[in-house]
Amino acid sequence: MKILVQKLTAAALMLGGVACASEHGHAGLTSDAPILWELPIWPGHTIPVSNSLIMFTIAILLITLLLRMATRKMQRVPGGLQNFVEWVFELLYNFVEGLTGKKIAQKYFWYFATVFLFILVSNYLGLLPGVGSITYAGEPIFRGANADFNVTLFLGFSYAILWFVWVMKDQGPWHFITHTFGPKGGLTGFLKYALLPIFFFVGLIEILSICVRPVALAARLFGNIFAGESILEQMGTIGWFAMLPFMFLEVIVGFVQALVFLMLTAIFLKTQLGGDEEEEHAH
Repeated sequence: MKILVQKLTAAALMLGGVACASEHGHAGLTSDAPILWELPIWPGHTIPVSNSLIMFTIAILLITLLLRMATRKMQRVPGGLQNFVEWVFELLYNFVEGLTGKKIAQKYFWYFATVFLFILVSNYLGLLPGVGSITYAGEPIFRGANADFNVTLFLGFSYAILWFVWVMKDQGPWHFITHTFGPKGGLTGFLKYALLPIFFFVGLIEILSICVRPVALAARLFGNIFAGESILEQMGTIGWFAMLPFMFLEVIVGFVQALVFLMLTAIFLKTQLGGDEEEEHAH
């Protein structure tokens, strides 16, 4: 019953993201991130640099610099920046462990902490003054990274690849197949075989759900951030006083969306791998 509630919650959150991505049109931002420069890598080949890629890079550099400064001189009794960073990571770890159980948290916390921090920092960078207004050749130099669907698709599909690798490593192909298509609930005897077609059909739906997850994750994040930044841009044409309530709302939304992405990815992994209780029961 607990797993069913988690699945329904995850599905509702994903569908909400798809709706946001489809219903909110652009208000000032374009749906595509403009290319500002072409960086040559070798003759005849270049790397396109978009304004969202710039913000993507800045977010990574800021997180790296912060963690580097916090861990440069580690102390047994932490203070200052080290104490703050350890406090943040302790809160995150306890939150992830509460969602997934101790086994999954110990193995994969590095991913959940990384994706949460990146999304959070990227969302807040997109709210800074000058983002969307400082231009080069008529195009804005800075754009919130998560307001670019390419970035959120990268986050969604990179998680899908990692999820598949982790599941195959933990369970193996045969266990994955039997877990997805096989009988559930400890059925035995005639009833077990009589319900096999139903379980197989449910397995097909589960496979479809797995395939849709990366796009749904990307659409939810993109839809909320793109809509919020578009509204702020339109309010800016009225005046700073019109932006203030929406800016406050976007600060909350930026945190919530980072947390929702973490929650969904954690729930998807626990649903497949199971929690500590199931492992103890199996032993």
